[in-house]
Amino acid sequence: MYPNEKREKAIELLIMYDYSIASVIMELGYPSRAALKRWRKQYLNEQSTGQAQARKQRKSKYSPEQKQIAVNYYLAHGRSLMRTIRALGYPCKDVLRQWCDELHPQQRKQKRSVAQFTKEQKREAVIALCSRDDSAKQVAESAGVSRVCLYNWKTKLLGKGGNRLTKDKHERSLPEEKARMLAEMKTLNVQIQRARLELDLLEAAAEIIKKGQGVDLAQLANREKAMLVDALRSRHSLSSVLAALKLSRSSYYYQCAIKRIEDKHEKLRVRIIELFIENNSCYGYRRMHELLKKEGKRVSEKVVRALMVAANLVVAVTRRRKYNSYQGEAAPAPENLLERDFRATNPNLKWLTDITEFHIPAGKAYLSPIVDCFDGALVSWTISTSPDADMVNSMLDMATSTLREGERPILHSDRGGHYRWPGFLERVERSGLIRSMSKKGCSPDNAACEGLFGRIKNEFFYNRSWAGVSIEKFMNDLDDYLHWYNNGRIKLSLGGMSPMEHRRNLGLAI
Repeated sequence: MYPNEKREKAIELLIMYDYSIASVIMELGYPSRAALKRWRKQYLNEQSTGQAQARKQRKSKYSPEQKQIAVNYYLAHGRSLMRTIRALGYPCKDVLRQWCDELHPQQRKQKRSVAQFTKEQKREAVIALCSRDDSAKQVAESAGVSRVCLYNWKTKLLGKGGNRLTKDKHERSLPEEKARMLAEMKTLNVQIQRARLELDLLEAAAEIIKKGQGVDLAQLANREKAMLVDALRSRHSLSSVLAALKLSRSSYYYQCAIKRIEDKHEKLRVRIIELFIENNSCYGYRRMHELLKKEGKRVSEKVVRALMVAANLVVAVTRRRKYNSYQGEAAPAPENLLERDFRATNPNLKWLTDITEFHIPAGKAYLSPIVDCFDGALVSWTISTSPDADMVNSMLDMATSTLREGERPILHSDRGGHYRWPGFLERVERSGLIRSMSKKGCSPDNAACEGLFGRIKNEFFYNRSWAGVSIEKFMNDLDDYLHWYNNGRIKLSLGGMSPMEHRRNLGLAI
């Protein structure tokens, strides 16, 4: 892996430094400890036998092109070995160093030290060396450095005079120095304990009360502070935690007494959580209040809202760019007959349609529904992996099959190319539908359908991980959701009933 010149140089330094492997690696930046031990063993064998051992030439598993790509990436991206390895997935550090020295000599960043240590770490190591009960080698190993490096730190901090830990010109006796060191150690231990307590408080705040990074612990409510105290009492003293949170002892015990009182809304809270999960985690407090009212639970909306906030039941809302199928003005478009009036007194008077896109790691899926303006029910829908004519035509065929004699609804859409193809126009004319189109680039003209897509994506699609889900599984889940949307999802505008339940209540459906 390394040329003979580099091997010989490393062996010379190893002999010069009294076989200190750490010192050699610290100065040269190569090789690994195992490689240097192997080179030493080979050197000793050659000295004892007087014969040079033949080194095996390994066949490289990387092509010259891969070698050149790795070196170019290393030079162009900050000359970082680990950044290059993470980006490309190959090779190891030693191999990459060899490639850089071979293709671009003197261009590789030389690492002069194995590890970086702070001033406090160096000071603590020197204190342990001067007041040690163990050998200098053991102290160096515990600090993670070589014995030579440890004594270099001592020389820099104390000078060549000996065991002084101050820069005073006055000599101090060893007992005085030891006492001062112990006092400093106690101070450092107190600081470490305080820092560990602050870290534990921040981690507990993020885990228990769901506070983000940079939270001000002093601004938390007393109830939240009491939760943190209970979580950390097993690891820290009560007085230290209370002092860090700036919470009085009486306030803490008051919060403990409140928690011991039976919560009269405990059963209601559990039921609200169950209903929230059963309904795809998309119901706010108003619709949740309607569900509880159906179950005979009489409670105000304010109580429901407070219980949902306490249980962190939040409906996530995300806005993203919609799918656009506009392909230009292929033919004259019909007039906008709705004029943004999406109200209807009876079913099958006004229909709305559009296409939306769902993008998951496994691929893309497209939804094409027809919405009835009477109650927002889905008359029909098709789901496909391609927004082609078959998807739109199938949707229209299913919708027209539900029409009764004499029903001629207005079919309103945007100016997408799907609604101007000959096959679609023939079906519209054959079914007696009345065409209506929005203005170019004016989404509010089809706001009711756009609102449907927004609800579907907020309740079903956004803020969920679809990694590992196949496109077929996604399409089946979407179809199940749309069935639930028609038959199970309640609407406040319909008196807390689903669209199909509302129609059955009016005698318009079975």
